[in-house]
This record gives sequence, structure tokens and C-alpha cells, in this order.
Amino acid sequence: MILESVQYTEVPGQRDNHAITVYALSTCGFCKRALAFLNDHNFAYRYIYVDQIPLETKNEIKEALKNKFKVNIAFPFAVIDDTKYLVGFIEADWKKELGVN
Repeated sequence: MILESVQYTEVPGQRDNHAITVYALSTCGFCKRALAFLNDHNFAYRYIYVDQIPLETKNEIKEALKNKFKVNIAFPFAVIDDTKYLVGFIEADWKKELGVN
């Protein structure tokens, strides 16, 4: 499956109770804030900048995510524990979903 065959950047963290994968754009302010949020709260996660991979691969990733979660894809798009997702960066939603007080 395309989502497992692409090269992610792994970020270590003390909080590893969730498997978090973030699909982001390198030029996106909301994406940068989402990654900073994960760093600030010490989460372990992996990410990929989909604007820095071939367009065909980017489109395959978007299609796979859309098919899996039945939602339109916008960035950042975070997959949590392979079952839940967050679209965009709204800090309150991320805190709630990831159990940050």
C-alpha cells in the first residue's frame, strides 16, 4: 500500500502511546504549527512533506487517505493509531484527540 511504501521522517519523543503520522506541506503555516505542537508536547511521530515528493505519489497518498477515512484531504492531515484522523490544525482538537491537558 502506498501509505507504507513512502519515506517518512521519524521524530522521537517521550510520548509514544499513539502512532501518529502527519501528512504536511513544507510551505504551510498550519502544518508547521501542527508539527511544533507535537514537538512541544514531546510526542513521537512521523511525517512526510507531500509537496516534496513526486506529484503522482502525492495524488496516490491523497486518494488512499480519502478512501480509508471517507473525508476530503487537507493539510496537515494526521492519522492517529491508524483509526482516527485530524484535518487541519485546530489546537483544541489536537489536544482533545491526543489527551493533552
